[in-house]
Amino acid sequence: CAVKLTTMSYPSCIILFLTLLLLFLALFPGAFSCCMKISDEISKGILRRVEKFEIQKAGGLCYLEAVILHMKGRKFCVNPWNRKVEKMMKKMKHKIHRSKSHVRKQRRARRTKQKEQKH
Repeated sequence: CAVKLTTMSYPSCIILFLTLLLLFLALFPGAFSCCMKISDEISKGILRRVEKFEIQKAGGLCYLEAVILHMKGRKFCVNPWNRKVEKMMKKMKHKIHRSKSHVRKQRRARRTKQKEQKH
């Protein structure tokens, strides 16, 4: 708004700037959640407390490949090629898969028991 202050007032410039900022944030929600640095080392204690993880690909707005570890309101960006991290991801995927199939089996057994009791 430094171009012509005579045609556009200062409050209008602020409103325009905020509108453009909100538009940018709506179009690119991940713009400010990229890992800018990654850690090569991660302690076993942190890995044990991981609740979920995300894989950040290089490209677009994020320029680093990383694994984002989430735990109780905290995030850690780590090297995706770290062996400890790779093992943790395999274990978590296996646990999630196993627990989901286990829940399905329990539901199926519960439904059959309910049907048997009705008859």
